[in-house]
Amino acid sequence: MTDTLIGPDGRARCAWVGDDAEYRRYHDEEWGRPLHGDRALFEKMSLEGFQAGLSWITILRKRPRFREVFAGFEPEAVAAFSDDDVERLMKDAGIIRNRAKILATIGNARLVLGMAPGELDAFMWSFAPASHARPSSFAEVPATTADSDALSKALRAAGFRFVGSTTMYALMQSSGMVDDHVAGCHRAG
Repeated sequence: MTDTLIGPDGRARCAWVGDDAEYRRYHDEEWGRPLHGDRALFEKMSLEGFQAGLSWITILRKRPRFREVFAGFEPEAVAAFSDDDVERLMKDAGIIRNRAKILATIGNARLVLGMAPGELDAFMWSFAPASHARPSSFAEVPATTADSDALSKALRAAGFRFVGSTTMYALMQSSGMVDDHVAGCHRAG
């Protein structure tokens, strides 16, 4: 397998994009671009948690519904969810109906509410490496790093759930804390 593919627009992209139009859009517009803001990072953490054990394209396709039923991932709104909301979410086929992940998202929102504005953003970005070598191939892209291990450990110590090291490395990639666009990809800078 090559590490880049040429899309219908003639641009080389990371090969994981395949020929899926939504993956192309996500790759070109979101993945690896710096993402800031408590709400945005809470959403990313929540969706990465729901992704655990599944493919990201599944989450990406369900993201509009996730945003709708999780009140736009506004931590204050999600923190106020009740047992009735959990049952409502468990019946919604438009999302991943996993009780543990739903409860973790609500609990994580409550923890975010206990932080000062901007604190989640500053905290998460404090684990971004000062430098990161561009991978020349997918074989060089790790599943975890010392930084994702440390972020995961710190979040778990604070009470956050579904924030394992692999999940946190995926968050670091998708939120631009690290840039793993492989050499040859049009997004590789």
